[in-house]
Amino acid sequence: MDKRILRLVNNNVRQRAIDAIWGAPDEAVVTIAEPSRNGEQNAKFHALCGDLAKSSIEWAGKRRTLAEWKVLMVSGHAVATKEGAEIVPGIEGEFVNIRESTALMSKRRGSSLIEYTVAFMADHEVAHDQS
Repeated sequence: MDKRILRLVNNNVRQRAIDAIWGAPDEAVVTIAEPSRNGEQNAKFHALCGDLAKSSIEWAGKRRTLAEWKVLMVSGHAVATKEGAEIVPGIEGEFVNIRESTALMSKRRGSSLIEYTVAFMADHEVAHDQS
């Protein structure tokens, strides 16, 4: 049996999903999940982190790169939304934040992360370059 992915956008598609389930062999697996984060959200979040990197704002005593702002925003968002954070000793004795993957975020979670980042930027008077 080939893998089939159906996006439940209307009752016709829902019926096709039901039919596929009835026709599936024993031991088949069915997964229903929220839509995943999309490319537009990814581009928006990276642009926001880029704006933070270009700004004069410092974190922990120095300006941060886009990649560093991404880690800071994802970690802060996780704590703010009660997902929590876990800091563990790394392989070489450094400390590592075991954080959620943005690639695995749902669309809803991605939107929340963007809203969190925009609010942080507003609180710190960092403009978003909309070009």
